[in-house]
Amino acid sequence: MTEETPGFDEKPDVPSDAASEDAAQAESADKAGSAPAGDVPDVALQAQLDQVRTALNERTTDLQRLQAEYQNYRRRVERDRVTVKEIAAANLLSELLPTLDDVGRAREHGELVGGFKSVAESLETVVAKLGLQQFGKEGEPFDPTIHEALMHSYAPDVTETTCVAILQPGYRIGERTIRPARVAVAEPQPGAQGGKSGSDDEAKGAQVSDEESGGPEEG
Repeated sequence: MTEETPGFDEKPDVPSDAASEDAAQAESADKAGSAPAGDVPDVALQAQLDQVRTALNERTTDLQRLQAEYQNYRRRVERDRVTVKEIAAANLLSELLPTLDDVGRAREHGELVGGFKSVAESLETVVAKLGLQQFGKEGEPFDPTIHEALMHSYAPDVTETTCVAILQPGYRIGERTIRPARVAVAEPQPGAQGGKSGSDDEAKGAQVSDEESGGPEEG
């Protein structure tokens, strides 16, 4: 008859304190492992915020560029509108210049009287409203960009090329010249400045010669 050894079939008793300690360690490990996972939503949110800011900056830049292009477009349209208006007015007023010349000659001869005077003044008022300006005066310096010299002479009392007579007045609209002023010009007398300069040089040379020789000789 075989003898059985008591105690091999029974499970060992585990103290309750050891089980509680193992459970606490496992819970701590779970918390420690799940802690970094809490930062993931914050990183993703920050990335999305950066993308939104970048897109906003791009849209703002596009809007500013479109606004600048629109302002440039408006300025070009306004400039072209003024230019077209000036060209149309210039074409119309160019046809009226001979009539204005007749009015001017009639005024110079004292023939601008009665009803003719009223019509002429009304015409001058209308063309002035359209921007027509008359220019050209006696005594002003000759400017080839706005003057056309039809006669030429010399004069001792001028120091530069000068308009001495206005044969036909010039007309402009704004900065656009419709017709240059037709004038008679006078230039300084040839040799007048040179002769004066030569006399001054001779006087200066005589003075230097006297100083070098100790002054003029006494008679």
